[in-house]
Amino acid sequence: MRRLYRKKALSLVKELDAFPKVPESYVETTATGGTVSLIAFTAMALLAFFEFFVYRDTWMKYEYEVDKDFSSKLRINIDITVAMKCQHVGADILDLAETMITSNGIQYEPVINVFLPLPTLIRTLLLIQNRLREEHSLQEVLYKSVLKGAPTALPPREGTASEPLSACRIHGHVYVNKVAGNFHITVGKPIHHPRGHAHIAAFVSHDTYNFSHRIDHLSFGEEIPGIINPLDGTEKITSNHNEMFQYFITVVPTKLHTSKVSADTHQFSVTERERVINHAAGSHGVSGIFMKYDTSSLMVTVSEQHMPLWQFLVRLCGIIGGIFSTTGMIHGFVGFCFDIVCCRFKLGPYKPREVVLPDPHVNNCAAPLLTDNHVQE
Repeated sequence: MRRLYRKKALSLVKELDAFPKVPESYVETTATGGTVSLIAFTAMALLAFFEFFVYRDTWMKYEYEVDKDFSSKLRINIDITVAMKCQHVGADILDLAETMITSNGIQYEPVINVFLPLPTLIRTLLLIQNRLREEHSLQEVLYKSVLKGAPTALPPREGTASEPLSACRIHGHVYVNKVAGNFHITVGKPIHHPRGHAHIAAFVSHDTYNFSHRIDHLSFGEEIPGIINPLDGTEKITSNHNEMFQYFITVVPTKLHTSKVSADTHQFSVTERERVINHAAGSHGVSGIFMKYDTSSLMVTVSEQHMPLWQFLVRLCGIIGGIFSTTGMIHGFVGFCFDIVCCRFKLGPYKPREVVLPDPHVNNCAAPLLTDNHVQE
């Protein structure tokens, strides 16, 4: 009984076979079928090869949510060179609550005036900045290429010691509250007093005012090597002593998670404006460099995504099966059309064959065979 039950189960399974085998003696191969098969296999190999590179590639996913962290401090990283001597300029930060932030983390370093000619690094930064404005997807390439632990400091300044130190490099970092504020560089050193702050500019000659500057680096939050910020490499040159440069910055908290680095940083967008101070013409203000920043209430999470293995296998099966089925249908359809044309016009295998009729005037009787007696004679 068990053996009989197994035979019935096996026969039932055979009837459900969706891939019946055809004996090779009944299979006919053709040159056109072999050509189509060769084209199909080549297409499968090429698409599978390109699909593998798609599988290895990654893309950046952007998610937005409300920033609920208002108690933490915001770090500002600064590296600006001004075309004035260090004893004539001062930098400080004033937030929205009229609170003057201590500038202990900011250093003043006398340097040579390196605005002209433009250093090679700054020229490269300017070229990348122009491309970033045109090709926004280039930022994703920078996100994926960052290296944790890579150097972030600028290379040593070019120049000889014999040149005069007529410029001032203001660099360092400070921590501020996550509210709107104003970082500015103007004439005179800042001083603290109960009603605000002031800059002592009475002892600086007006003819020495020159706020031509170059922003080597300006970022918010943790410094990430390889990331180029919107103002990196920006250079402004003026010959007017009463020039005011304004930068209106919107800071967006950003969490970056890639295969190489994971950090909490900040992106920002900026709008630039510059004007000449002329009180007689109604253009009031103070000469200097003013960066007014404000934080956004939204936080962006940028994460690097990778195609899962199961999706790659499904796409690969779709490529192979799709090409195999499509080429089979195309080959069958072309063969069907070819048979119809040949049948209609009597071409190829459908061409009628000529039948040779026997001629009645020709004697078709075969000569008699020689007998053994005739051979002996």
